[in-house]
Amino acid sequence: MSLRFLTGAASVALLAALAPVSPASAQVAAPAAAPAAAPAAPAHPSWNGITFSGHIEGGTNVNPDSPENNVNQGQLMTDRANSFRVNQVMLTAQKDIDPASSAFNWGFKLQGTYGTDARITHFFNEGDLWTNSPYQWDITEANLQAHLPIYFPGGMDVKIGQYSTPMGYEVIDATGNFFYTHSYIFNYGLPLKHTGVLTTSHVTDMIDVYAGFDMGNQASLPTRYGDNNATGAVLGGFGINNPIPNLTILALAHIGAENGYVKGTPATPGINGHSRQIYDVTSTYHVNDQLTVANEINFTKDDLFGATAEGTAFYGIYKWSDAWSFGARGEVYRDDQGFFVSSVGGSQDFVRLERANLLPTSAVYAAGPATYTELTLGANWAPALAFPSALPPSLGLTLRPEFRWDHAFSVGGNGNAFNMNSSGAFTKNDQFLLSVDAILAF
Repeated sequence: MSLRFLTGAASVALLAALAPVSPASAQVAAPAAAPAAAPAAPAHPSWNGITFSGHIEGGTNVNPDSPENNVNQGQLMTDRANSFRVNQVMLTAQKDIDPASSAFNWGFKLQGTYGTDARITHFFNEGDLWTNSPYQWDITEANLQAHLPIYFPGGMDVKIGQYSTPMGYEVIDATGNFFYTHSYIFNYGLPLKHTGVLTTSHVTDMIDVYAGFDMGNQASLPTRYGDNNATGAVLGGFGINNPIPNLTILALAHIGAENGYVKGTPATPGINGHSRQIYDVTSTYHVNDQLTVANEINFTKDDLFGATAEGTAFYGIYKWSDAWSFGARGEVYRDDQGFFVSSVGGSQDFVRLERANLLPTSAVYAAGPATYTELTLGANWAPALAFPSALPPSLGLTLRPEFRWDHAFSVGGNGNAFNMNSSGAFTKNDQFLLSVDAILAF
């Protein structure tokens, strides 16, 4: 079955599934009234053009199987079963640039996080081994930005420092995602953060060209411990804005060595000459003011280990009212050699595996080669709340309940991919989760 067929079929299925929830769908004879414009969000506190914002996010994932290792297999940030976690306490100070300006302007972004997500998002050697606690600190972003009116009709934007990857549909910041759990592509098919320089050239109103150089996935400054190898990576691609109204396409590639050597062992010959290639195409189409559909296609290849993975994910999000939105995500992800999809037991182990110069302190759980599918159905409820006048007017609450079904087939190893038993073996090829989190933003 071709990827093109999967893309078309799933897009039609999502549209068909979401269309019946529209209040206007029962009134075929009369055109639907235009949805009321949502009230503008209260402005965040600002000073001299600098905006201050933040949020607190916490939630739980109920796994009826109660796996013996307490792990929801195939997930990273929401990997702990049947326990409540504060995932993010995030604070941000930023000065945005104006990319449409005809004059030079500058900005910056400084963003820090505390919570269990920091176990996964660390830059190397920036607090990544400070503690074995699941609750950790992390620098999410620290960068300078500038808009330069040079070379192209729309000028060029430059970002230097540490920043979240521009690749993919889902992001680290919980307020930028519809769902609480993440896709396989986000977890295993993309870099998370970079240290380097990234340029975005506005060649025309329709075409943006991306080009950058960085130290690699989550690598820090090129010191003995800031990177796990002695070479960098390149990031490049293009964005297409409104080839038809309300459609955007972002096609990016990140190529560079990502594997290091295990401390105390001889370095692998030629390790810096073997790249990990990541290719990702994200398309987002705003059908109307209520319905948005999106598709992401991803391919990853690790040259050193000869490992490949490919996947596609589909999203449909329907805005029912100012308070309620409903969404669906469907995904297929093939881990051809069983190299990418894994979970860990210890709070430091994910970054220790990424750095590759330290062995994990506890077990690593992987099922071997497998094709993973997941279907996630969820809602966002953001009620209008009245807060005392002493609190910030930008304060807002969002609850995100969801149901998720993961299934694995064509599994190597012992033939199963989920629900580890007391003997350390997976016993099922299905995993069901009932999850909910809350985001208090300010």
